[in-house]
Amino acid sequence: MIHKPPIDELAQKVGSKYALCVVASKRARQIMEQQENHGLTPEFSEKDKPLSQAAQEIYDGKLIATND
Repeated sequence: MIHKPPIDELAQKVGSKYALCVVASKRARQIMEQQENHGLTPEFSEKDKPLSQAAQEIYDGKLIATND
């Protein structure tokens, strides 16, 4: 579960909690696929889990939701 950054703040950045779920899950899958494509076994620490990385990217403004 994501505790930092706060879910409500993340939801405001993308428009809704539903959009947050969709955007964060798509990005987390991309992160996992990138690791697998580089021949790495997807083992992540609590801090470095793909969903946590995606949430931090959204919070930092590195990942922006669009209506595609």
